[in-house]
Amino acid sequence: MKRLRVGHVDLDTSHPNAWIPIIRELGHEVVGVYDGGTVYPAGYAATFAAERQIPRHYDDLEEMAADVDLAIIHSCNWDLHISRAEPFVKAGKAVFIDKPMVGNLRHMNQLLEWSKKGVRITGGSSLRYVAEIQDFKKGLEPGETINYVYSGTGVDEFNYGIHAYATVQGLLGAGIMCVRHLSGTPMHQIEIKWKSGATGIITVGAVTKWLPFFATVVTDRRIAQISVNNRNLYRSMLEAVLPYLAGEAAPPVPMEELLECEMAALAARASWQAGGKTVYLTDLRLDDPGYDGAAFGEAYRLSKIK
Repeated sequence: MKRLRVGHVDLDTSHPNAWIPIIRELGHEVVGVYDGGTVYPAGYAATFAAERQIPRHYDDLEEMAADVDLAIIHSCNWDLHISRAEPFVKAGKAVFIDKPMVGNLRHMNQLLEWSKKGVRITGGSSLRYVAEIQDFKKGLEPGETINYVYSGTGVDEFNYGIHAYATVQGLLGAGIMCVRHLSGTPMHQIEIKWKSGATGIITVGAVTKWLPFFATVVTDRRIAQISVNNRNLYRSMLEAVLPYLAGEAAPPVPMEELLECEMAALAARASWQAGGKTVYLTDLRLDDPGYDGAAFGEAYRLSKIK
């Protein structure tokens, strides 16, 4: 695999610091960082770069786009993801967008348009790629069918909750048909139906203590419990997506399939607002503002200050 020159855009979360050593271990070069100031004050990118022996910090994304092969977008305000990705798309560079990729249908359509035009672009939750899920699917007996999956996570219903959607969809695959919000006190219980007849239930939302990633899987032959080793999350994902982003492999998960997680979350929000009405993914509207990335970004900034 060729050596990629990688740039990290927006240093809001813990992910840039966690991913950079893995990217280097996999043989790639981190050439620069950019930070737009959503969470940290001016000058943070320069300090971040100096402390990690990264050659440059950029103030202009077009300038970074000229120097990299791949941009990784980490903005905690997901409403910025499309505008952050655009300079790299225009420059013909590959893009990875951290979870959640986008928070409304208009931005999803932009990702789909770019993907259909041949832009090497992917992203989403690392739970989509974990070895525990892949190994379970590989270990299914001939003809064995997964009928039901239960998963959940704490913290919030979208930014972190997207991991639960990705866990369930990673096991059941593409084909989500509709979503129903079951309850929301104190956490949200959400039912997801597949065209195949399979069902997923997820529990997401605020808790007093962090919960580990898990899934309970019911097939037509057994019941299994999957626990995820958090120490391998990011490496599994990067090993899966970097060959595609380097132009040397097909996408490990097509964009249409990846976005079903965000679409299901939007449908859950719409169902919640409609008092638990079943919402089909085909019911999602372009005029629905979706999840508010700017509001989440400000709350995230305040949490860091505290």
